[in-house]
Amino acid sequence: MLKATLRSEKTDRLAGGLAAIGLSPNAWTLISLVPALAGLVALVMHQLALGLAMFALSAFIDIVDGTVARVTNQVSDKGAYIDGVVDRYVELMLYLGLLIYIGRGEFFGLPNEVWIVLLIFGGLMTSFVRAYADHRGIVKDPGELKRMGGLLERLERLMLLYFGMFLGLFDIQWLMAVIALTALLANATALQRIRFALRAKS
Repeated sequence: MLKATLRSEKTDRLAGGLAAIGLSPNAWTLISLVPALAGLVALVMHQLALGLAMFALSAFIDIVDGTVARVTNQVSDKGAYIDGVVDRYVELMLYLGLLIYIGRGEFFGLPNEVWIVLLIFGGLMTSFVRAYADHRGIVKDPGELKRMGGLLERLERLMLLYFGMFLGLFDIQWLMAVIALTALLANATALQRIRFALRAKS
């Protein structure tokens, strides 16, 4: 998982410094909504570079909150729940912003809106498949649940989209290509997790 890979002694020291500010991990989680909202507004105003910077800042804070929780021994199920819920809202703001920014048109024979819908559905299903497998007892072992990774988890999905936004500064068709690729990989990841869950049950 990319999020775990990004953790290092440097990020721990940075988080330790940020923890000295006195904000709780949950407060950092909620703060990540602020740059995400600013990013949405920037995309609505067709300011792609500013939107990219704001969403990248939100992603950075998303890494910081968990690290702060870990270095201050405040890791909790409630915090993880809040983090997961906020993550979904941040993604929604990104997708809405991209939908408005790219506007009407077609890419590879499909309307731009269809690609965004496929992207949203793939992102939702990737999370839903794991949560529902746990809820229904299809996959009971927590270790097995963690191994339901697949091609593109949330942070990898966002990093790919941010790269596409960077390319979009030069040509919007590059952005559309990355959106389409991310949509396909997100849905493929959901299918991988479905296959994993069904095999685990059998």
